[in-house]
Amino acid sequence: GGGIMAEGEGLVSVDYEVSGKVQGVFFRKYTQGEAKRLGLVGWVQNTSHGTVQGQIQGPPARVRELQEWLRKVGSPQSRISRAEFSNEKKIAALEHRDFQILK
Repeated sequence: GGGIMAEGEGLVSVDYEVSGKVQGVFFRKYTQGEAKRLGLVGWVQNTSHGTVQGQIQGPPARVRELQEWLRKVGSPQSRISRAEFSNEKKIAALEHRDFQILK
């Protein structure tokens, strides 16, 4: 895609699901920490089928950074086999106050 997105490009929302060894390895805690560091809002939770899923909202450039992190880094003990992103859309305002770990 295009060039570097300037800040003030508005906001985006994107859903994600990460597969691999991502439960029981503090994946949610690290995701929350990384999201907060980037100033993003949204949520993260374990699913019943062994993946981690959630939603990210914020400036496009920061959202991309967290997407890369979810794809390649994760928590120290995790092994990510796949990160899928869906429902990306522009939003007028953030729909979450902070980045939460949902039980």
